[in-house]
Amino acid sequence: MVHPVLKVVGLEKKIDSGLVILRNISFEINPGDAVSIVGASGSGKSTLLGLMAGLDHPSSGKVYIGEQDLYALSEDERARLRAKLVGFVFQSFQLLPALTALENVMLPLELAGRRGAKSLALDLLGRVGLAERTSHYPRELSGGEQQRVAIARAFVTDPAILFADEPTGNLDSATGESVIELMFELNREQNATLILVTHDAELARRCGKSIHLKMGEMVE
Repeated sequence: MVHPVLKVVGLEKKIDSGLVILRNISFEINPGDAVSIVGASGSGKSTLLGLMAGLDHPSSGKVYIGEQDLYALSEDERARLRAKLVGFVFQSFQLLPALTALENVMLPLELAGRRGAKSLALDLLGRVGLAERTSHYPRELSGGEQQRVAIARAFVTDPAILFADEPTGNLDSATGESVIELMFELNREQNATLILVTHDAELARRCGKSIHLKMGEMVE
């Protein structure tokens, strides 16, 4: 029997004005799945992603990563769990400008106290096609190259779950396509569960499962 890597139960998010952003969201995601979260702007996609990753507090409901109830943990405990099990890729890349490509990819390994950070980071940068760009700073890289660094950084800790929020939003279509191919390739190779927010219908179709939000509710 396969146990879900992530489980959402009755999740709701309201803000002080009484506006309901998410209402009664429940689903399960299995290890190695590729899942898209789709819906119009303002439907709650990024809010759901943040709640699944433990970056925000729900008004009610639960999120489990493996057997662990995410919101039964303290802020520090959630941060440790994320460092161990979760990777992120953002639309805006979120690279540290004062660090080289290599140093950006090494950073999560060093924060986790992992040995061999440099060799692991070099290996992954080679796999994403940036072996010749390791000593370059983000400002010296194209948008596509920066997103490849971000993907290498997300996968270098061998996460159980990779969250991606509009990962190709700032890229041209050809570059975006190559970045997506890379994410699916690493998803298969490392059996990392891929959960991505996207407006791209073609990308959503490539995922084995889709969660469609409309005005904060799941629809078929």
